[in-house]
Amino acid sequence: MAGKCEQESAVACLVREAREEAGVVIDPADVDLAHVVHVVDAPGGPPLMQLVFRARRWKGEPKVLETDKCLAWKWWPPHELPERLVSYTRTALTGIAEGRVYCQLGW
Repeated sequence: MAGKCEQESAVACLVREAREEAGVVIDPADVDLAHVVHVVDAPGGPPLMQLVFRARRWKGEPKVLETDKCLAWKWWPPHELPERLVSYTRTALTGIAEGRVYCQLGW
């Protein structure tokens, strides 16, 4: 899931986006910051900070609620990630696997 904050904290944004995009309920107390990716998507584009959170628990089964943006939910083993993956997501997952909390992409 990904989203932009709407006059809310980053954790409140995560909780809202999880409910809107996947139909799951996350208690903010069950959330930890897992990784930060400082990314520039295009030359000359604005830099963005992608905050990646880990939810220790949630209520509900993830389901696709935004079919125009997502076709299906699937759990992937880390060593078998699909080829088509958002670049900052792949960077974050690699950084997490390597024990890092920060990465840069596109600089």
